[in-house]
Amino acid sequence: MMSPNILRSAGRGFTTGLLPVCQQPGPLSIVIHNYRWRLSLAKGEPQYDPLEQKLSEGPIITVPTITIASDFDGPAADGKAYATKFSGKYSHRIFRGIGHNVPQEAPEAFAKAVVDVAGYSG
Repeated sequence: MMSPNILRSAGRGFTTGLLPVCQQPGPLSIVIHNYRWRLSLAKGEPQYDPLEQKLSEGPIITVPTITIASDFDGPAADGKAYATKFSGKYSHRIFRGIGHNVPQEAPEAFAKAVVDVAGYSG
């Protein structure tokens, strides 16, 4: 069940509804640290460094691929950070005005990408 604070603030905006949660030091500090870590502005948990290293050395992907980003991804939307991980036929698409739930937020564009990549091998 949603908290009464979030229910009361429904319709008044995303930030207002989350304010009670963000005022708690635990969740807020975790979220801020996660973004700092993802931007390489903070260290991660040292116990996971070997796993992170192994993941960063992942194999080159040889199957035909279309990667998808949204303008929500900011500077990373262009896909250049991982484009060299693909050796088969590859393209990258940026969908405008969506978040991270591509199949639900841009179903037609997502379906087109699936159909298009299926045609890469033919």
